[in-house]
Amino acid sequence: MDIPRIPLGDWIESGLTYLTTEYSVVTRSISRLTQTGINGLNDGLMWLPEWVLMALIALLCWRLAGTRLAIGAIAGLALIWNLGLWDPMIKSLTLVVIATLVAVVIALPVGVAAALSERLYRVIMPILDFMQTMPAFVYLIPAIPFFGIGSVSAIFATVIFSMPPAIRFTTLGIRQVPKELIEAADAFGSTRSQKLFKVQLPLSLPTIMAGINQTIMLALSMVVIAAMIGADGLGNEVWRAIQRLRPGDGFEAGIAVVILAMLLDRLTQSFRKERKQ
Repeated sequence: MDIPRIPLGDWIESGLTYLTTEYSVVTRSISRLTQTGINGLNDGLMWLPEWVLMALIALLCWRLAGTRLAIGAIAGLALIWNLGLWDPMIKSLTLVVIATLVAVVIALPVGVAAALSERLYRVIMPILDFMQTMPAFVYLIPAIPFFGIGSVSAIFATVIFSMPPAIRFTTLGIRQVPKELIEAADAFGSTRSQKLFKVQLPLSLPTIMAGINQTIMLALSMVVIAAMIGADGLGNEVWRAIQRLRPGDGFEAGIAVVILAMLLDRLTQSFRKERKQ
């Protein structure tokens, strides 16, 4: 007995075709706005001399985490500069910053809503499971028909891929606030918004920052993969080295990615610890 094959792929392609046709005006507007933001931030960082940007980053590291991270930041960034990967590093940093900001702006309200609504929580958790288990390369497929080849598609795929941890940790942090404190706030006549902004969010901030940290790490990994669809940056250097069979260049770009990832990770961790104290 032959069982008819479910044309799932055909349905998905038809849906993408419909969306890209009917909402092309919206996608073009989003693409132009995003590209303007990318160009503005990228040009601003490129305008600063390398030593000035290194000094500013080292000062930020020293303020948030101390002398050790500041020295490590200068050494790592100086190595990237010496390897001739400063411009690709700036482009990767620009994509990570913009993708993280968009992901966090979307994730925080969704996470708060899921924490306060049990029905929404039950609906959104399977969706997040689906988003996190889907292979990263699959997110590149719908990005191309919506936004074409380039950095905008990379940000679209990166936002979707990196958003689940921020939603999960926001929901977890708010749900882990001790009930005694919620009851005390109720006893003093606090409204729902007062409880949220004066009790739940401040107490859950370390957990939320842990989610943002994971979002940044996933965004950086996705930006590297997105070089396959024309995204600029360190990922493009790795992809070019693979195509030209130049392992040395690939390892240099990979080391630059590691330095950038460690720097962003330590910065967000130190910010979380400072807020926790």
